[in-house]
Amino acid sequence: MKRDTICVQGGYQPKNGEPRQVPIIQSTTFKYDTSEDMGKLFDLEASGYFYTRLQNPTNDYVAAKICQLEGGTAAMLTSSGQAANFFSVFNIANSGDHVVASAEIYGGTYNLFAVTMKKMGIDFTFVSADATREELDKAFRPNTKAVFGETLANPALSVLDIERFAEAAHAHGVPLIVDNTFATPVNCRPFEWGADIVTHSTTKYLDGHGAAVGGCIVDSGKFDWKKYADKFPGLCTPDDSYHGITYVEKFGLEGAFITKATAQLMRDFGSIQSPQNAFLLNLGLESLHVRMKKHCENGQKVAEFLSKHPKVSWVRYCGLEGDKYYALAQKYLPNGSCGVVSFGVKGGRKAAETFMKNLKISAIATHVADARTCCLHPASATHRQMSDEELVAAGITPDLVRFSCGLEDAEDLIEDIDNALKAVK
Repeated sequence: MKRDTICVQGGYQPKNGEPRQVPIIQSTTFKYDTSEDMGKLFDLEASGYFYTRLQNPTNDYVAAKICQLEGGTAAMLTSSGQAANFFSVFNIANSGDHVVASAEIYGGTYNLFAVTMKKMGIDFTFVSADATREELDKAFRPNTKAVFGETLANPALSVLDIERFAEAAHAHGVPLIVDNTFATPVNCRPFEWGADIVTHSTTKYLDGHGAAVGGCIVDSGKFDWKKYADKFPGLCTPDDSYHGITYVEKFGLEGAFITKATAQLMRDFGSIQSPQNAFLLNLGLESLHVRMKKHCENGQKVAEFLSKHPKVSWVRYCGLEGDKYYALAQKYLPNGSCGVVSFGVKGGRKAAETFMKNLKISAIATHVADARTCCLHPASATHRQMSDEELVAAGITPDLVRFSCGLEDAEDLIEDIDNALKAVK
């Protein structure tokens, strides 16, 4: 099936007399006739379900659709994008290990890596998204287990050179993990450029309606864990907590990573997406290919308007010809990037706050990538505890406004922005 058809019909193919829509299996448990039947599930000798803390049919149908869209071999849904990013790294990196990550990533992910996972004994080295191959090579250590980046960084909107990062990762025998939340598989499929694992905050464009929090991990099935068995014992040696199974031997390169993440991490952490949320996510996926075109169209028009406005000091949007990442965007995102535009209001923090107060159509919200336009001034909201100096060090200037274009008429959004900027003195 082509991409647009997968959005609508992928993942779930009802048989004769079965529900046309993905069914919501809102059940914690599943009944079996004998203990032997259930025992085969616990031994991973048979496929099926026994407890929704690990797996659920509704979730698997929707994960299969995202897997098809990304061109992967296996996928799983998680309770949030944060859980997806955590699982994707923790599945292969343990205490005493090291990970290389782009510095221009979502603040929540940065904190997860730099603070929380550091307390778990995993060390991270952060490099610029613009790092040269030589600079990347210097960041690796003998105990490095993965490289992590975002296709489009939130809110910096830098474009990751996926091929460069993938080549560096593979040269050092580790996989590249790419968070593809902003671009979505409609506009970029990182596996085609060398990435090995893809994550999503499905809360954003994949859902697209601000209805359900969730995340997803997709495996390309291409990284050769066996070639670097000494680096990845969790996949290549027997798992004592699961009857001595060796995941790569039992499930092959195509299924080992996701099976281990399910059998170990989902079992122990229980960060499962609810079946109801998976159902809502699927409704969003059915229109993803249509919505992304409109989001990108609105983002481009708003960015072009802002780039010419006298009260705007700078604009970041890779669709603008003068943007720093325009050339990379033409390579990785030729059909559009996303609907999010970052810009600075002349006059700094107070000017940005005045702008925000005078918006009418655009809602002030911590959310982003929604059917309804959302706007955020990080310095007075998500990053309000930081001084101006600390903001700059984190790549968030005090004047930065993150504007997420929804599906409204672009002229209405531009008029709303223009009127709010007129209030800035």
